[in-house]
Amino acid sequence: MAILDIVTYPADILRRPAAPVEEAGAAEIQKLIDEMAETMYVHQGVGLAAVQVDADSRVITYDLSEERDRSKLHVLMNPEILSAEGEYISEKEGCLSLPDFRADIKRAAVVEVTGRDREGHTVTFTAENMEAVVLQHEIDHLNGILLLDRVSRLKRELYKKKVQKHSKAS
Repeated sequence: MAILDIVTYPADILRRPAAPVEEAGAAEIQKLIDEMAETMYVHQGVGLAAVQVDADSRVITYDLSEERDRSKLHVLMNPEILSAEGEYISEKEGCLSLPDFRADIKRAAVVEVTGRDREGHTVTFTAENMEAVVLQHEIDHLNGILLLDRVSRLKRELYKKKVQKHSKAS
């Protein structure tokens, strides 16, 4: 199984809404899910959206278990947030596509989410606190929204300058 490259800001794919998955059981989607999971575990992420590995598909994987137990892997295709309530401050939220960037982000404390599981069955469930944060973060990716869009203009500009400086030095 391949470990995929993580796409980093300012790559264009991170700014475009991802295409819906039409056939959940298609071999290429199942392979993508396996490779996304492996990539997420290798990079020690808790969640990953397909666009972060340069795949134009509405697929996310996540695992909040302490032991990073693959049997606890969650997969959602075509996820949508149906409702959101409350407030939760995600402290030092980070993103594999934004290396060396962390910020406190205001998120909903509870979200109701629907989508399809790995087998293509429709699932609808309620997530709270950290799981709600991860779902909001990864679904944002599928909609072309980055963590940078949720911080102050100053913090965003400082990070952009840092990326530009680093790319000139490379």
